[in-house]
Amino acid sequence: MKATMTSKGQITIPLGIRQRLGLKAGQVLDFDETVSYLKATRAIEAGAWRKFGQKAVNPWPKLNSTQIVERLRGKVALPPGKRKSK
Repeated sequence: MKATMTSKGQITIPLGIRQRLGLKAGQVLDFDETVSYLKATRAIEAGAWRKFGQKAVNPWPKLNSTQIVERLRGKVALPPGKRKSK
């Protein structure tokens, strides 16, 4: 897809890209100046991080991280010679 920049530096993001990324009119985009190509991402609203995770509940409060990983992926059989020493 292509877009042409106007003399004022404006471009129209093609409809297919807007739909795929869920971009709406008035939405703020953040441009990354550190890369050698045009990279824009949806800007995160100021209050979004405060709301993020507020209702999160730990489903395994009594398990440590190793136990949680084993529960999610199952036990892993290590090849001979790679066994964990206790």
